[in-house]
Amino acid sequence: MTFSGPIDFKPKLFGALRHYSGAQLKADLIAGIVVGVVALPLAVAFAIASGVSPSIGLITAIIGGFLVSALGGCTVQIGGPTGAFIVIVYGIIANYGLEGLAIATLMAGLILVLLGLFHLGTVIKFIPYPIVVGFTAGIALTIFSTQINDFLGLGLTDVPAAFVPKWGTYLSNLDHIDPMTTAVGIISLLIIVAVPFISKKLPGALIAIIVVTGIVWYINGNVEGVHITTIGDRFGNLSTDIPLPHGFELSMDTINELLPSAFTIAILGAIESLLSATVADGVTGSRTNSNTELIGQGVANIVVPFFGGIPVTGAIARTMTNITNGGRTPVAGVVHAAVLLLIFLFLMPLINLVPMACLAGVLIVVSYNMSGWRTIRGIMTNPKGDVAVLAVTFLLTVIFDLTIAIEIGLLLAIILFLRRVTENTQIRVYGEQLDVAEGSESTRHEVLDVAKGVEVYEIDGPFFFGVATKFDELMRTTPGAKPVVRIIRMRKVPFIDATGVHNLEILIKESMRAGIRVVLSGVKPEVHTVLDNAGIDKLVGAENVCPHITIAVKKANRIALEKEMH
Repeated sequence: MTFSGPIDFKPKLFGALRHYSGAQLKADLIAGIVVGVVALPLAVAFAIASGVSPSIGLITAIIGGFLVSALGGCTVQIGGPTGAFIVIVYGIIANYGLEGLAIATLMAGLILVLLGLFHLGTVIKFIPYPIVVGFTAGIALTIFSTQINDFLGLGLTDVPAAFVPKWGTYLSNLDHIDPMTTAVGIISLLIIVAVPFISKKLPGALIAIIVVTGIVWYINGNVEGVHITTIGDRFGNLSTDIPLPHGFELSMDTINELLPSAFTIAILGAIESLLSATVADGVTGSRTNSNTELIGQGVANIVVPFFGGIPVTGAIARTMTNITNGGRTPVAGVVHAAVLLLIFLFLMPLINLVPMACLAGVLIVVSYNMSGWRTIRGIMTNPKGDVAVLAVTFLLTVIFDLTIAIEIGLLLAIILFLRRVTENTQIRVYGEQLDVAEGSESTRHEVLDVAKGVEVYEIDGPFFFGVATKFDELMRTTPGAKPVVRIIRMRKVPFIDATGVHNLEILIKESMRAGIRVVLSGVKPEVHTVLDNAGIDKLVGAENVCPHITIAVKKANRIALEKEMH
């Protein structure tokens, strides 16, 4: 991994078209049509749950889905709006409106492009798993919470956004439950759950929407005194016109306010898309170009705001549906976008008839699948640090804010990582005798006699700021008379940071003031370069930087003997 060099942007679509065949086109067409049909209810449901109209969800899936497939680094990735963005999008719209969401999405797209340009695609994959599980489970619970009003037909128009007040409102209005609406929601859930037992290739959500919409259409038109709320009731007649690109006003104040939200969208998008691509690679045997994928995702998020769209990322469920139905090139993703476009242009009046309780049922199933409760149960047997990171991220996501959850979760993970590295980095002190082969795989043992007045300190692990402080404290508290020579053995130090260099410099200067010589041993080339650049070699003397411990001990013994003779 490098942070510079040539731009790593090689969309998979162009490579796939070079060796394309009629058989592959047929497979991609079938897969694209199926995925387009599966994506329809999800795009509509995610849009409504995010606080925007169904039209915006479809526009996002059409434009974003096309760009992700055309410019991405995964052969089978399907892009569009996903459940992961519901919480953050809803919050941005509530505080800054649709224009604020457009600006945040645009900035998130720019961040994603920069991540790809700076070759950071692989770095994103190293975000700790407990954080990903924690905020995904938190998002799942939040999505579930937002659907209770429509699922039970409570008819509430001013539901609090915060988790605890929201549930307080629900509990205080349970006497307003509408039995017919609740029945529609339950029937939708049962159909979605039952369909996979009939055929795993049938889209349960779409089947539920078709069946339940037909039932509700009949009830609303023929049963007097009963009316079940539909999309058309909530949003009016949906437009079938593709919106023209439009701009929005940018200011530094707005950018500063929305930057944390944009960062959250970018990180969520990067994690979800690369996780989806990794799962897809495991099934298809292909290899995703992570940097190209991030650039493609970034371009999609830069473009969709100009058409009123919401954030886009790779969708695991739709990507797996694509693979299951034979899709193997980005052409399938392009076909999926074209299918959604045809639905948008010719079938939007039918979407007006879909009951809100049915969409709530779809999203409740989505939230259950997102929750990852089996994974959480497995992580509970991991070290307490991992459990703490998961729990904190989950609680912050649910009770406070997703942006705060990701920031605090990452901070906790970094702290725990540094703690573990510090605990695993050992510092040994030797006197009188030293086995050269100790701590290595060598079977040839050579015992060196260490003269009186010589102390040997071996650092086993990276010499960064946490270890530097630990080493400094050990040097100051080592019992015994003041030594004549200190040997610092660094054969197992893979890197040293600025704090480590600074502490080493202070140690050498204090030792010199106390009349103690310092000898360095076994310094690796990369660490040697850092020390040379910091002037450490001049400080101790180039002759006191030894390539091997045998040479270092001989030099130190000689210095100690000369000191004793004088």
